[in-house]
Amino acid sequence: MAGDLPDYYFRVRENGAVAFRVDTENRQRRIEMDQIAVINIRNGEVKPHGDHQLSEEDVAAITAWMTERTALLARRDIDDIHRAVDYLNITTQWVQSKAEDDQLEEVTDALLLAMHDLRSVLVRKKADRLMRAKGEG
Repeated sequence: MAGDLPDYYFRVRENGAVAFRVDTENRQRRIEMDQIAVINIRNGEVKPHGDHQLSEEDVAAITAWMTERTALLARRDIDDIHRAVDYLNITTQWVQSKAEDDQLEEVTDALLLAMHDLRSVLVRKKADRLMRAKGEG
């Protein structure tokens, strides 16, 4: 198993990760993970752990992980939005065909406000894009 392990492991946390160097080359042939850094994906900050000095290899691995993680999070964001569109359609169908009056009373105001807010932001953003495109063309 040890031969299949990567050289680095990243324990994901809320705003980034804790980076570890994986070591299997020891006398006990145990897997050891030495913490080398804390990563903040939002601001790009990498803080070496304790007195650890990051090597070029460490920095390259961390940078590659940050690039991959940022891309993954961006894909998840857009996937979540596509799911939200599906869920809005499912909600519309529920309102149309299954919802009882007391259920509608419970959710109508919250849904109307959320949809109004979303619509306002979408219309404003679309107008901004159209104005920029008109200015460029």
